[in-house]
Amino acid sequence: MNKLDEIKFNKNYQQLLQTLKLQGKADKTIDAYSRAIRRVSEYFDCLPEDLTPDDLKDYFAALVESHSWSTVKIDRLGLQFYWRHILKKDWQWIDIVKPPKVKSLPDILTPSEIERLLGATRKLRYRVFLLVTYSMGLRLEEALSLQMGDIDASRKLVHIRRGKGHKDRFVPLPDLALKALRTLWLKHRHPVLLFPNPVGSAEHIQQATRHMDRGGAQSAMKAVVKECGIKKKYRYTTSDIAMRPIYLNAA
Repeated sequence: MNKLDEIKFNKNYQQLLQTLKLQGKADKTIDAYSRAIRRVSEYFDCLPEDLTPDDLKDYFAALVESHSWSTVKIDRLGLQFYWRHILKKDWQWIDIVKPPKVKSLPDILTPSEIERLLGATRKLRYRVFLLVTYSMGLRLEEALSLQMGDIDASRKLVHIRRGKGHKDRFVPLPDLALKALRTLWLKHRHPVLLFPNPVGSAEHIQQATRHMDRGGAQSAMKAVVKECGIKKKYRYTTSDIAMRPIYLNAA
């Protein structure tokens, strides 16, 4: 792109980010849609609006070869949003690329496999995190974001805030998960967060403003899964956990 095109692209790109935020899109959606615009612009080194239908067919044909259908679908939606809301143009995107509708079920860990994972997880915060995630069927970010005020111990319920689709919901709180959360809290005593970022001394942990790192939690879980020799392509999803005694006093 020449200098004038770069200025125009940057202006439209900032407008895209603003429009996505004003429409209440999730941070992940904003990142994905904006990445789609950057990717297609870098691929052709020109303004997206200068592309022809044949250009886009070639682009998506190459994208299918190098990325998953999930990425292809997200990029299609990102470009569609850009055309409709920024360029004020309509386009029959489905004629260009139509990802196949595949209904696949995730591999669910068995109670014995989950118990093996819990036993192999050495750090208390990760052990409790794993127990809470699986026993309540939570998504990764939902479990990490839990706060003291979300726990209703008397009714044995947990308030999940802004879950998928920005919707709140209540989920049952198992006795073992409640006991584990209490044990963890006694270690860090953070006034708000149940899984605070464990950086620095105990005093610093109590002053943490963010929850435990998402990447760190994922890496820890993957390492334990590998150590246990579990080959399933698991997801953080619900499963019946064997409610046998689990040692929670490790560091």
